[in-house]
Amino acid sequence: MPAKRVRVVVTRRLPEPVENRLKDLFDVRLRDEDTQMSRAELIAAMQSCEVLVATVTDHIDAAMMAQAGPDLKLIASYGAGVDHIDVASARSRAILVSNTPGVVTEDTADMAMALMLAVTRRIPEGLAMVQSKSWTGWAPTALLGGRIGGRRLGILGMGRIGQALARRAQAFGMQVHYHNRRRVAESIETELGATYWEDLDEMVKRVDVLSINCPSTPDTFHLINARRLQLMKPSAVIVNTSRGDVVDENALARELRAGNLAGAGLDVYEHGVEINDVLRELPNVVLLPHMSSATEEGRIEMGEKVIINIKTFADGHRPPDQVVPGVM
Repeated sequence: MPAKRVRVVVTRRLPEPVENRLKDLFDVRLRDEDTQMSRAELIAAMQSCEVLVATVTDHIDAAMMAQAGPDLKLIASYGAGVDHIDVASARSRAILVSNTPGVVTEDTADMAMALMLAVTRRIPEGLAMVQSKSWTGWAPTALLGGRIGGRRLGILGMGRIGQALARRAQAFGMQVHYHNRRRVAESIETELGATYWEDLDEMVKRVDVLSINCPSTPDTFHLINARRLQLMKPSAVIVNTSRGDVVDENALARELRAGNLAGAGLDVYEHGVEINDVLRELPNVVLLPHMSSATEEGRIEMGEKVIINIKTFADGHRPPDQVVPGVM
């Protein structure tokens, strides 16, 4: 008699190879439409399965955990961040949470570099001129940006992505500075040519580009606030490919509109798809729709990690990417 297959519900459409593999291995219910589940749909899913494959768009709080079915034992999040899940509440109910760390490191570092170049070299402005047919030809003073070689890059969060970005910045001739909750090993600093700043205020005063690469936690909420934005050089640029709420978005919009910052490149926002209208209107701001991890390779690798976590759990073992409160 074949072994009973674990019951899995997937909350969003995933790449076809991932969905096919899930169907091969588990008793899986896939979503027909690539739309976000409502709160009621999420609760119903949590009442009907043993494993919920959630994404960053699924906000699962303590009240929802309280309504989960008795069979739900694992929330296998499709993504590295878990700030959308009340992990402590899940733990109190013996529901494990796993994620997919390390998969999108290179993709996200690529996008941070791309945003940096897009803002400093005014690429969207040039693109808009060509597409609108308003470009009349080369001119010596048209669309003058600035080279990034020699500029000081300040990295807020020197984890996997921060280090991958530092390697790219080195290749462009940038000076690497960083602030992190803990100082990284001396060997890593030497490899990256990175200067550590214990005091974040002192670092933001001096850098030409500030890249946000830290997770969203209570400690990092509005870490880049109005006061710190006002410490920055008027010629400085901010790039954020991490989490939107690390930056006070309204304060950032005010400083940019006042000309107190040279520009910003954002892939994430404090209130999801509700973006400050000032940011939408400014020509020196590049806005992307949370696409830093959007490569076929990365999304399939994320799915493979989800499958490994579920398979390990189904075999009676601890998922390799289990998230533990207080160790995030």
